[in-house]
Amino acid sequence: MKQTVTRAPAIDTGVALSAHGLNASLGGRAVLHDIDLDIAQGQWTSILGPNGAGKSTLLKALAGVLPHQGTVSLLGRPIQQVHHRLRAQQLAWLGQNESSADDLTVWDVVMLGRLPHQAWLAPPSDEDRAAVERALRYTQAWDWRHRALGQLSGGERQRVLLARALAVEAQVLLMDEPLANLDPPHQADWLCVVEALLAHGTTVVSVLHEITIALHANRLVVMRDGRVTHHGATADPDTHRALCAAFDNRIAIHALNGQWVSLPQLIRQDSHGN
Repeated sequence: MKQTVTRAPAIDTGVALSAHGLNASLGGRAVLHDIDLDIAQGQWTSILGPNGAGKSTLLKALAGVLPHQGTVSLLGRPIQQVHHRLRAQQLAWLGQNESSADDLTVWDVVMLGRLPHQAWLAPPSDEDRAAVERALRYTQAWDWRHRALGQLSGGERQRVLLARALAVEAQVLLMDEPLANLDPPHQADWLCVVEALLAHGTTVVSVLHEITIALHANRLVVMRDGRVTHHGATADPDTHRALCAAFDNRIAIHALNGQWVSLPQLIRQDSHGN
């Protein structure tokens, strides 16, 4: 029986981020090679590929936080031409291993996400406080708002840093390994947050190692060796084939209980160890 696979709601209103002829290097080594990519506005695009494929480097280049060659555009404008304050309002970023002062309270950490909206040295407005409360409640961190960040576990810290990114209320949200240190129930909660963002028209771009979670996205970008090997709808069989190929066919994608899941393909050695 053919199964119906549910996906995140799609709102196709244009292009949120685009890259043309994108190249980038780290430590003198070329990491990204001539990437052309358009990220649909109002959708969730997840970037997948094996370790060392260049996923995080691509996300940093799209965020404008990594030097690169080629063109990156944000909402139709070259990102270098977007004033840094406006860029910080339009695009929010959650990177790997993000840090913040351990002695700051959770409330103050999340309030940092509102800085792009505040005048110089101005106190937080009612709108700022409302945005921080929404973000903390979205991530189920509201009850810790008076605790110091240093008192939290790794998973709790990750939820607070996600709340900081959410508090920006940007049109585009980029997240690099946002599920780090989160247990399965809170990974499911993260999916609910993404669905709420999409319902409000936010563009979400994520880099994930959790392939089954990523398969909930509207679209997938598959990478290998610093190149985009495929970009397509998550439900497209060609996308599945490209994703499996990127992992040397060590994974298989199946429909199960209304969703796509990724399962490992075991390669067993024979009795002679071959």
